[in-house]
Amino acid sequence: MLNYVIKRLVYMIPTLIGMSIIAFTIIQLPPGDYLTSMLASMADSGANVDPGQIERYRQIYGLDAPMWEQYWKWISGILFRGDFGYSFEWNRPVADLIWERMGSTLGISLASLLFVWAVSLPIGIYSAMRRHSVGDYAFTLLGFIGLAVPNFIMALVLMYFSYKYFGQSVGGLFSPEYAEASWSWGKFVDLLAHLWIPIIVIGTNGTAALIRILRANLTDELNKPYVVTAKAKGLPEYKAVLKYPVRIALNPFVSAIGWVLPELISGVTITAIVLNLPTAGPLLLRALISQDMYLAGSFILLMGVLTLVGMLISDILLALLDPRIRFN
Repeated sequence: MLNYVIKRLVYMIPTLIGMSIIAFTIIQLPPGDYLTSMLASMADSGANVDPGQIERYRQIYGLDAPMWEQYWKWISGILFRGDFGYSFEWNRPVADLIWERMGSTLGISLASLLFVWAVSLPIGIYSAMRRHSVGDYAFTLLGFIGLAVPNFIMALVLMYFSYKYFGQSVGGLFSPEYAEASWSWGKFVDLLAHLWIPIIVIGTNGTAALIRILRANLTDELNKPYVVTAKAKGLPEYKAVLKYPVRIALNPFVSAIGWVLPELISGVTITAIVLNLPTAGPLLLRALISQDMYLAGSFILLMGVLTLVGMLISDILLALLDPRIRFN
């Protein structure tokens, strides 16, 4: 297994290099740069623009250099100094902005992932074992609703009900009195009171999809000879189902790690804006709009890294979960 992991890590190196080049190229595709956008904004507002000062900024930030030179300055800073560059719009190091948002992003996303697994696993097993029952039809209807309703619409509905019927302040992760306060038991309870809305909103779509996938996979496994034989020999139904078929049908849950990790950054951006969540998605969107190239490029590169890490973790867990998968 160690050889398998080392081999995968070696394969990741050229992939990461290609991802970094693509990420930097993507953010350079729109015409102009951050200073061009700032110049246009100042002109629209009627402010006086000093072309000489703009040109000095362009030289300071290296925006007048060829693209390959700008790329090497950016990627060499990341590799050799851990420096992701400087955000033009925020006037702060990119690394500070990224790690400032990753804590809340990671917490919300992992909590949503646990919610997805905790809800979809038992419902998917029940729907597969009790096909065409009233409960199966009811969960199928809820699943289709979860897939059809946009997350931001559900966010608005839950915000309305939580404010109207529970008197809870909506938006953000804390009430105004706790937003700048130091950590305490009261602040933790206030966080839990606000956290349930983004967890349900973000997790609903994934829950509905995994219920359908697990139901289909488990239904296929339940009809295989080894399950029929186990039941014929007197093994209780729940043991015959949970011991092997569920273990094999869990593959989609494990393989989901590959796309869940990059979702920590880019996913549910509109929902995060509606709920005023301090996550990475809105910051990435703002960086792309303002052409803040080092901030946007670092986020895109981080998404690529998380995708590769997620795929590596997913492959290892799948091989441990399913004996049919070999390390080769």
